[in-house]
Amino acid sequence: MTRSALDTPPPRPAEHAPGDGLHVGTVSATWGPIHVATTTRAVIAISVLTPTTPFVDDAVRRTGLERVAGPSPMLDRAVAAVEAFLAGHPRAFAGLPLHLGTRNLWDQTVFGGVGQLAWGEVTSYGRLARRVGKPGAARAVGGAVGRNPIGLAIPCHRVIAGDGSIGGYGGDWFGSREQLLEIKRELLAREGVTLPVRWVD
Repeated sequence: MTRSALDTPPPRPAEHAPGDGLHVGTVSATWGPIHVATTTRAVIAISVLTPTTPFVDDAVRRTGLERVAGPSPMLDRAVAAVEAFLAGHPRAFAGLPLHLGTRNLWDQTVFGGVGQLAWGEVTSYGRLARRVGKPGAARAVGGAVGRNPIGLAIPCHRVIAGDGSIGGYGGDWFGSREQLLEIKRELLAREGVTLPVRWVD
């Protein structure tokens, strides 16, 4: 049985190391580039379809750090994890430290609930709201899911509509609604999820 987010605390921000900066890398996917940003200690952003400049600008804004060049073992780990995930490894992100920065407690709680969803497991916005102890807050859950800064590693593609259909994907990310939903369908198909889902309560 999958544990709820109430059984484990939401992800906690890691402290920046002295002189830390942002390291940025790119992973190729069938739909286009996936950008990854890390500090020396944690992953702070993974995004699909976002152009490089807006991706970096958002990471800088959220962390107060500047982009730096040079080798980064954490970035290497994050890029390898994304590549493994795309290759179908269910536990590709296991043990990878994530840094949510100044996200509010609600967002962190929702992301904690999303993070409990296993490979091939889906839930609805309403079910996730109940899982995190806020029944009736499906819309607020959807808002938080749309603000997820660390896509794939916090697998918001596993949250679908209450009727078992695909729902939305990506909040205000770049790309058209159709492009984003096609990515979500591909991600779910990789995990063996067939839509529409027939819920068994």
